[in-house]
Order: sequence, then structure tokens, then C-alpha cells
Amino acid sequence: MCDFLSPRGVEDALSLVEHIELQMAKADTESVRNCFHSAYCYIACMDIRHATVADHSSIANIIMPVFRAGETYTIDPDIREADAIAYWTAPDKTTFVTVIDGEVLGTYYIKANQAGGGRHICNCGYMTHGAATGRGIASAMCEHSLSFAKSRGFKAMQFNFVVSNNLGAIRLWKKFGFQEVGRLPAAFNHPSEGYLDALIMHRAL
Repeated sequence: MCDFLSPRGVEDALSLVEHIELQMAKADTESVRNCFHSAYCYIACMDIRHATVADHSSIANIIMPVFRAGETYTIDPDIREADAIAYWTAPDKTTFVTVIDGEVLGTYYIKANQAGGGRHICNCGYMTHGAATGRGIASAMCEHSLSFAKSRGFKAMQFNFVVSNNLGAIRLWKKFGFQEVGRLPAAFNHPSEGYLDALIMHRAL
């Protein structure tokens, strides 16, 4: 399981496991029981760990389609894979991967948002494999990052540039206590929707 998980996160995970066990016991058909059993195993098998050089190919499989799409990150869509990996695993970042059944399905980095007097606030970037969205991986990584940030002495976490039409991400960040503290008008040129606002979101730790 996660290297750094807050007490609230542990309680939530245990509650979910207990709920699944209860539903499995109450299930009327074998197919329903198998469904709950699969969900139980999925949670139990999730591991968030530090990324290594051996993970670079798997990380590239996650981040390259997102960069190529150009819909959420302010990264050149034509970036070379080697440069993308160098960006995601740069020395100023601590990079993690989320592994389920031996497969890397998510990754995130954490770093100081600014140098000098601003280094007590951290910043993160998260990505989930396109085939694994909706499985709770992003939530697990956010929970992990908040706990890791606290363990490293950061006082707050800030997202500098959340594209305003990225509603799933915005809902998730608000679920974890982030608030919109600023809005940059027409700051992002979306490939299909044109100029969109970007949000600055912040949460004290």
C-alpha cells in the first residue's frame, strides 16, 4: 500500500474494504460476488512507490499521450520523449509511480513551488494511464502526495495552472480541500475550445 497515508486516508480505505466485505457477504449471485472481490483485490494491490530509471518507459506511456493532446499541461505537444521524461523526473522533483499487479498505471511528482522564501509551499503534477481512469488512482496519488508533503515539512500545496474545463480534476482537488484562490483569464489556448481561464488552487497542510 502507500508509503505515506494519512490517518484519514487509512480510515477511508479500511471503511471501503469493510463495505466491500459486507456487500460480498450479502451478494446474491456469484457474478456480483466476483465483482466485489475484484474491487477488494484492486485496492489491496495498489502500491505507490518512488520511481526508478526502470520505470521511465512506463512513465512515458502515461505522460506522452497527455502531452501530445495539449489539453491540460503547458508543455509543447511536440516534445521529444526523452525531454518529457527529463521534465517529469527532473532533479528538483521527487517522482512516484502507482503500481497495480505489476503494471505502472499512474505517476506524479512533487517539488517546491518556488525557491528561497517560497520553498515551503509544494507543487505537484499527476497523470493516470488512459486505460485506468475512474479507478481511484488519482485520488490515491493525491492522498499520498499530501501525506508525503507533510512528512517533508511543506506548509501548503498549490496548483498553479488548472485549466478551467478540466472539471474532473477540479472536483477531485476540491474533494481534498483545495480552494480556488486565483483565476488567470484566457491563459490557456486549448486545441479545440480556444482560450480558457486557468485556476490557481491552494490547500494548507
